[in-house]
Amino acid sequence: MIRFLDVHKSYRVDGRDVPALQPLDLEIADGEVFGIIGHSGAGKSTLVRLINLLERPSGGRVLIDDIDMTSLDEPALRAQRRRIGMIFQHFNLLGSQTVADNIAFPLRLAGERDAKAIRARVDELLARVGLQAHADKYPSQLSGGQKQRVGIARALANRPSILLCDEATSALDPQTTGDVLALLAEINRELKLTIVLITHEMDVVRRVCDRVAVLDAGHVVETGAVADVFLHPRHPTTRRFVEEALPEEAASTRQTPYAHVPGRILRLSFRGEATWTPTLSRVMRDTGVDFNILAGRIDRIKELPYGQLTLALDGANVDAALEALRTAGIEIEEVASLENPS
Repeated sequence: MIRFLDVHKSYRVDGRDVPALQPLDLEIADGEVFGIIGHSGAGKSTLVRLINLLERPSGGRVLIDDIDMTSLDEPALRAQRRRIGMIFQHFNLLGSQTVADNIAFPLRLAGERDAKAIRARVDELLARVGLQAHADKYPSQLSGGQKQRVGIARALANRPSILLCDEATSALDPQTTGDVLALLAEINRELKLTIVLITHEMDVVRRVCDRVAVLDAGHVVETGAVADVFLHPRHPTTRRFVEEALPEEAASTRQTPYAHVPGRILRLSFRGEATWTPTLSRVMRDTGVDFNILAGRIDRIKELPYGQLTLALDGANVDAALEALRTAGIEIEEVASLENPS
């Protein structure tokens, strides 16, 4: 659906070029929820604005369905932008317009003049985002979560095939964030939209995304399926994001002097049905290996259940136990190599 080919972006500041994005190649598949995560200044908002050419790249090409966006003239670019909806961090609603008028605004911009068709589409979108009773209210009368739902409805007005979300939940409380993410997941599932989600929170990526790219200082430092990146982060920036998403486990790791814990320190990752089966206890019982749980978590990555345990294993048959665990589909890593990567 979306391809970046050697794309980079610099800004002219005080007579010199300041790079915001280093040359990168990236592919986003049709119908997936793709997360782009990075700290402030990493270049993630610049990256997402290159998709609809609100920012033009300094070099390289941006392709959508094999159409080179960078080669289009202004009328053709405007037509392509109607395929791309955008949701903003701070809602960007028109304060003097009602909820219904805010949602209708992009329809009118696109040239729709049939009042009945506009009203029918607005009513359909209000029902989708659960705001049927708020059509005649003004943004100042809405909560933050309701305002973002209006923003989502407005972004869907022209039936886009791509939805860009620039920090769409960072201004919301945790409960409202969960509601908005559930709505985005429903939209992705039912409308088959490609969603590109910009965030600085790994927990947001974990809940809703299929794949993720990690940005650091304008570089894509890691990319892959969310389960792989979340459970086995390779780059230090990615590991910090995962630790921020798992603060209790990270604190336990920092407080536990693993060098003084007897046995081999290992991290076991379970995915899917393996999360719910008593494989660990069965293998340890069969091999006579003692184990001590140092940290652990059971949760979900989107719809995929997963578990991750940090263990100390001790006994004569540790290697046999590890082989049995791997045979059962459990992923195993040495914690020492994770804590002190070469």
